[in-house]
Amino acid sequence: MAKHKGEHPRFGALDVCPFIPVSNTTMDDCIDCANKFAKMLAEELQVPVYLYGFAAKNEQRKILSNTRSGEYEKLEEKLKNNEWYPDYGTNKFVSSWGATAVGARKFLIAYNINLISTKEQAHKIALNIRETGRGPSRRGRLRCVQGIGWYLDKENIAQVSTNVTDIDVTKVHQVYEEVCSDAKELNLPVVGSQIVGLVPLKVLLDAAEYYMKKDNLFILEEDSKIRLAVNRMGLSSLSTFNPHQRIIEYVIRDEARDSPLTSQSLTKFISSVGSRTASPGGGSVSAAVAAMGAALCTMTGLLTYGKKQWETLEAVMRINIPIVHQCMTELIPLVDKDSKAFDSFMAAMKMPKGNEEEIESRKKAMQAGILEAIEIPLKVITTCNASWVAVVEIAKSGNINCLSDVQVGSKCLETGIWGAYQNVLINLPQVDDENIREKIRSDAQLEMDKAKQCCQEVLSITEGRKNENSPQ
Repeated sequence: MAKHKGEHPRFGALDVCPFIPVSNTTMDDCIDCANKFAKMLAEELQVPVYLYGFAAKNEQRKILSNTRSGEYEKLEEKLKNNEWYPDYGTNKFVSSWGATAVGARKFLIAYNINLISTKEQAHKIALNIRETGRGPSRRGRLRCVQGIGWYLDKENIAQVSTNVTDIDVTKVHQVYEEVCSDAKELNLPVVGSQIVGLVPLKVLLDAAEYYMKKDNLFILEEDSKIRLAVNRMGLSSLSTFNPHQRIIEYVIRDEARDSPLTSQSLTKFISSVGSRTASPGGGSVSAAVAAMGAALCTMTGLLTYGKKQWETLEAVMRINIPIVHQCMTELIPLVDKDSKAFDSFMAAMKMPKGNEEEIESRKKAMQAGILEAIEIPLKVITTCNASWVAVVEIAKSGNINCLSDVQVGSKCLETGIWGAYQNVLINLPQVDDENIREKIRSDAQLEMDKAKQCCQEVLSITEGRKNENSPQ
C-alpha cells in the first residue's frame, strides 16, 4: 500500500467490502453479516476496520467518503484521533494494509459518463451534480450521488465518475441527462457512458421508460427496452454491454430452480398437472389459462398495430396493448408461486405437534401458509380484472380477422378468474380470523361478478362485429 498510486480514493488494500440485499434477504441480514465479517477480519489479520452505510454506529460514518477522508496517506495520523477509532480492531497503523470499510448498503451503481474534455472540466460538472457539491453552502443538484472528475490516459477521454447510492432517489439516466445538460452549456461532447460491475434490471428498465416517454416510443419486450437504454446512454462506448453478463437478475437467474413449471415445455407442464401429485393443481392451471387469455388479446392488438389497414387505430393500440401485455407477464410467475404456496402450507401441516409450543408454532405456520395460498389466486383475479378495460377496447376496434382470438382470450381470462376464485373459496374455511375470512369472501365475489360482466361485454362486442368487413 505504501507504494500504491491511482485516481480512485482508497485507504486500504481491501478498501471496502459492502454487503447488499439482492434476493431473498433483508438489510438487517446484511448488517449482521457486516459486523461478523468486520470482527473476523480485525481479529484474524490484526487490522483496523470501520463500519459504514446501514451498519455504521454513528451518523458521521454512514457516508463512506467521510470514513475514507484523508485516504491511506493520512490514515496513520487519523487513527490517533479518538473520533476515528476503528469499530473493530485497534488503532495500530499497518502500513502494508491500511484500513478496511465494511458496510451494509443498497445496490450502489458505479457509473461514469465519458467526455472529450480536460479532467478539470469533468470535475467541474461533477461538483455541479453531486449531492455534497462544493460544500455545505453550495450543494449539488442530485441527491444520493457522489462524483469526481478524472482522466483516462489509455482511452484519451475524461469522465465524470459517479456513485449512485440510492437508485430509488436518483435514477442513473437522470445522472446521464444532467451531465449532458452541463456539458452542452460548456460546449463539451458527451461520448457515451459506462456502468462498472453488475447492475439491477430496474436501472435499465427505468431508463427505457424515460426515453420511451420522452420520444413517444412504443416498446413492449424487455430485451428491446434494454437495447434502447444501452443505446441512448452509450453503455457500449468503451466495451460491449452484454445484458446477460451485466444485469444481476440475469446472472443469478436459475429458471429450473425459480420457475420449475413455466420453464418446462408445454407438454411437460401438462404431464406434470396430470401426474399423481396434488401440485401443480387448479391454482397454477388457472394462472396459466388466464395468462394464455391475456396473450391472445396482446396478439390481437399487435396484429392490428402497425398495419396499414388499421393505421388510424395506432393511438388506441399504443394505450391498450401494454395493459394486456403487462397482465400476461404478471400472470406467468403466478403459475409457479401458486404451487409453491401450496407446498409451503403442506409443509406447515407436517410440522411436529408433540407439545404446546410445537402446536402453537405449527398453528402460526399453517395460518401464514393458508393466507399465502389464498393471496396468490387473489392476485390472479385482480391482475386479470385490471386488463378488461383494454380487452374491451381491443375487441371494439382490433383486427377483424382476430375476433375469435379475442373471444377465446376473454373466456380464458374469465375461466382463470373463476378457477382462482374457487381456490380462494376452498381455502377460506381454514382461516381462523372471521373478519379476514369474510372480507376476502366479499372482495372475491365482487371481483368474480366484475369478470363475468366484462367477459360478456367483450363477447357481445365481438358477436356484433362478425359481419364487419376487413379494411383494404
